[in-house]
Order: sequence, then C-alpha cells, then structure tokens
Amino acid sequence: MKILIFGASGMVGSGVLRECLVAQDVESVRSISRTRLDVQHAKLEQVISPDFAAAPHTLSDDDLRDVDACFFCLGVSAAGLTEEQYTNMTLRLTLAVAQRLCTLNPEATFIYISGAGADSTEQSSTMWARVRGMTENELLRLPFKRVHILRPGVIQPLHGATSKTRSYRVFYRLTGPFLTIVRHVFPEKVLSTEIIGQSILSIMRYGTAEDVLESAQIYQLARGGKSAPRV
Repeated sequence: MKILIFGASGMVGSGVLRECLVAQDVESVRSISRTRLDVQHAKLEQVISPDFAAAPHTLSDDDLRDVDACFFCLGVSAAGLTEEQYTNMTLRLTLAVAQRLCTLNPEATFIYISGAGADSTEQSSTMWARVRGMTENELLRLPFKRVHILRPGVIQPLHGATSKTRSYRVFYRLTGPFLTIVRHVFPEKVLSTEIIGQSILSIMRYGTAEDVLESAQIYQLARGGKSAPRV
C-alpha cells in the first residue's frame, strides 16, 4: 500500500503514521505537513509545505498522485474560532485536497478523521458539529473508490503522540493514568491513537460495509471483528 497522510504532526495523525510505518504491507508513506516531522524511516517521504493550509493549490500534482489511500487526520479545535474560520480550516481545506486527490487517484480510498457528535443532518445548533457533518457529507459524495469517516470520541495518545492544542496537552497530562484504567474497562468508548491507526489499516486490508464508523465500530475493526450496524 502507498499511503498519503495529512496531519501527521498532530496527535491522531502521528499515531496513524506510526502504525503505517510498522505495518509490513505498507510500502511507502508520504506525509504532507507545514513543518518537518521528528521522524526518520526508510518508508517515509516528507513533503514540507508551510502554506498549504491557507493555499492548498500550492501542492503539486506530484505531491498527491500515485497513492492507494489518503488518511486525512488534519483538524483544528473550534475554540476561539468564528464559524467562517472553522469552516475554512475544516470544510474548505479538506474538500480542496480531496477533490484534487479524487481527480488524480480515482481508485484510491479516502479516510477522514472526524469526531463523535458530528451532525450529518447539518442542523445542529453546535457550530463545530454542523460543519463537521457538512464536511463528511461532501466527502461521501466524491467518486473515490471508497470513502470512510471515523468518529472517535475520547482518545488516549500512546507512543509519544502529543496534541498540538495546549489545553488538550494539559488534559492528557493530568488524566493519563485515569484514562488508561477507563480505556481497559471500556475499550470501545476510550480509544487510543494506536487503535485508530490499526482500524484504518484494517479498512484498507479487508474493507468495511460502513461509511461512517463510531467509536465502538472503530475498536471492533482494530481488533479484527466485523463492524457493527450503523447507529
């Protein structure tokens, strides 16, 4: 598999990148990010594009073509942002990348990391949920070979994965031991970055009938089970 990852410098993306690099059936990983990752690996190709978030058209076709899948793990917190700002960084940026990818790699699989509570009806009074739902719906309309949306809820970072949001870093530092206990007791409710990466790779290897996967379905796929009926 030839994989393209957006957001590998973030908490979830770095966890997904790690699982891709240790997977024997992943041939290569191309990461597109604004800054260089502190990772070196024979499989990893880094494309550094400081301006792509504001101007995704600056990415070249060569940066995007010849991949079997794109794992889009890039995301921002809605805290402190207006709806217009959050829409630009969530809906418009994601679609600008996905639409070009679909043209260049129509047989590819696109997997988008969304979030629990995203509203596919696009009617939520909560701004981020509404925008995330709009983003999901637009992606599912694109003619990729497959599009899958993952909606994790509480996530525990493992293997050095770190959130770029300061408040989240403080939260994980304070709650780390507690989250470990809760994750072992309720593994379908509290996921780890490792589980998310393994679930994505399971989708690539074996497929899933579900377009949108909630936390329990993500866990089941990572552990080799069939995805549960959509809720």
